[in-house]
Amino acid sequence: MIRVYSFSFKKGIPEDTSGNGGGYVFDCRGTHNPGRYDEYKSLTGLDEPVIRFLEDNGEILTFLDHVYALADVHLARYIERGFEDLMFSFGCTGGQHRSVYCAEHLARHLNEKFGIAVQLCHRERGITRLLPARG
Repeated sequence: MIRVYSFSFKKGIPEDTSGNGGGYVFDCRGTHNPGRYDEYKSLTGLDEPVIRFLEDNGEILTFLDHVYALADVHLARYIERGFEDLMFSFGCTGGQHRSVYCAEHLARHLNEKFGIAVQLCHRERGITRLLPARG
């Protein structure tokens, strides 16, 4: 099981309940924050206006390219070694815009590339869903 979280650093890093002691934690606060603008404050990284805001200058896409490269190598090794649990978490200021966007995209990327089930949790939004294994 791959678990991908979005969260707010103000509320702490998500707990790893697997007993493995955690995984990767990525800090999205270095990217441009849509939450600083009134028109995006009530929206999340799941909403099209926020997605466009984040993608327009390409900064978040470059950030995710680096995350994908690291995650792909690590997950391939985990699968090869027969490990059964890996956790990736994305934090930002409020756990609403940038972290949600990044968690969504990494979860889909890993699910599509490796065909593996991914549990996706947007902790601060109260949203959890499973992307089922493919094939």
